[in-house]
Amino acid sequence: MTFEPALRGNRAALLAAKEKGDVEAIDTIVIGRDVLELVSSAMYIDPMTVYREYVQNAADAIDDARQKGMLGREDAGKVTIDIDAASRSIRIRDNGIGVSNAEFSRKMTALGASGKRGTNSRGFRGVGRLAGLGYAQELIFRSRTSDDIMVAELSWDCRKLKALLRQDDGDIESLIRSVATLRKRPAGDYPEHFFEVELRGVIRIRSDKLMSPAVVEDYLGQVAPVPFSPEFSFSGQLREALAPVVQLGELEIFVDGKEQPIYRPHRDTIVQENGKPIHFDRLSITEISGMDGDPAAIVWILHHEYEGALPASIGIKGLRLRAGNVQVGESNLLEDLFPEPRFNSWSVGEIHVIDRKITPNGRRDHFEQNAHYINLINQLSPAAREIAKLCRTSSIKRKWLREADLHRQQIQQAIEVIEQGVISVDQRTKLSATTEENFSRVRKALSNPVFDADDVKPHGRVLDELKIRYESLHPVAEPLGPVTGLDEGERKAFSRFCELVYECSPNAAAAKSLIDKMLSRINSA
Repeated sequence: MTFEPALRGNRAALLAAKEKGDVEAIDTIVIGRDVLELVSSAMYIDPMTVYREYVQNAADAIDDARQKGMLGREDAGKVTIDIDAASRSIRIRDNGIGVSNAEFSRKMTALGASGKRGTNSRGFRGVGRLAGLGYAQELIFRSRTSDDIMVAELSWDCRKLKALLRQDDGDIESLIRSVATLRKRPAGDYPEHFFEVELRGVIRIRSDKLMSPAVVEDYLGQVAPVPFSPEFSFSGQLREALAPVVQLGELEIFVDGKEQPIYRPHRDTIVQENGKPIHFDRLSITEISGMDGDPAAIVWILHHEYEGALPASIGIKGLRLRAGNVQVGESNLLEDLFPEPRFNSWSVGEIHVIDRKITPNGRRDHFEQNAHYINLINQLSPAAREIAKLCRTSSIKRKWLREADLHRQQIQQAIEVIEQGVISVDQRTKLSATTEENFSRVRKALSNPVFDADDVKPHGRVLDELKIRYESLHPVAEPLGPVTGLDEGERKAFSRFCELVYECSPNAAAAKSLIDKMLSRINSA
């Protein structure tokens, strides 16, 4: 037996270890003050995410209040948003469990040290509350629990913070102490338990969207955990499917003192800017399984006529992802699932993620990329392909219906010209032959396999009525029957003139109208 291969292996391992060097302890770890900027204003690019982050935290606090019996089953979770244009301030208050005086300072100054990680809470990274630092001159938090006598308040001087961040790097703890001020206030008129954030001196940015109540309502109606409208007939069916597995946490959010809370923008019928209504007539709900066999998501899709891309202004276009009943990312996040990305904007639906292994990323503009998320996307692909098929089928239907309608209009115009009685027998024979061909083309268009019986019934009835009307015309009637004031020579000349008008006019309807006026003048002379 020889040991040479083993000895050579040991020598190689020792040599590799020596080349790596000896392990030494790390003396100092420095966390610079720029971290504060990275987890606040640099992380949240869209100013409107300020509202999403604070409303998301409010939903978690209200869920906690319900679990601890502070809010009953019938008590609404409420969020009020007051926007004061004169002072350029925003105040967002919820009736959740609140933060105790004892924990307030630690929680409000912590960075990325949330106690929510590993729970069912929507937020868990401990940075969302800092979203307002980049969009105001002063950021103030206030709260109390039902056990507190005083209201705790922590204010951040955002102007001073930005000035210090431009200076040399330094200790992040001393930076926070120099810009944050902690106070205790008498309870006064404050609620028994609440949390509120106030932004003072809101910066004017991006069309001043942060200060627009209408824009805030539209945004939160899409992304926040608010209920569907009572006017939406599918709301009960959706709630019945989602409530057992999705932490809905539906909130009543009131903006600027309005009596009616914000609802989701979905309705049975939505009128577009061009005045054409979109009717939603069918709902499909499916469940997607995770890699371990447990439910990973609930998918619902609202179907309509699929006549084209839906306008962004109605706030519902696209398949959208939600976690904890809060939207993740934008409406175009899943457009790559479709064979043609444009078909995403034709669709309406949501994917409610319930698998806790599928987690939103820090900015909540996407999900963390892992095997569980990829499994979800793979299972969503058939639904996207089915929507694309519906879109294409609808497009083909509209093409053939336009074809049928064009020939139907030509039939209509031909019948009216023949009924007018001004063209010669020869011209009438030619027009009749063209009309017969148009009847044939309409029937061919309506017989396309993409149509079902209900699609073609109304068009078939119109065609039958035109056929009866056409066949009732006398096949060899003399022209100019309506003209009574012309002799035979004048009639022939006028008939030839009318034929030339029809031949030279690019618009048969306009030509007929002109000839009708001339006939009226001749007969009244």
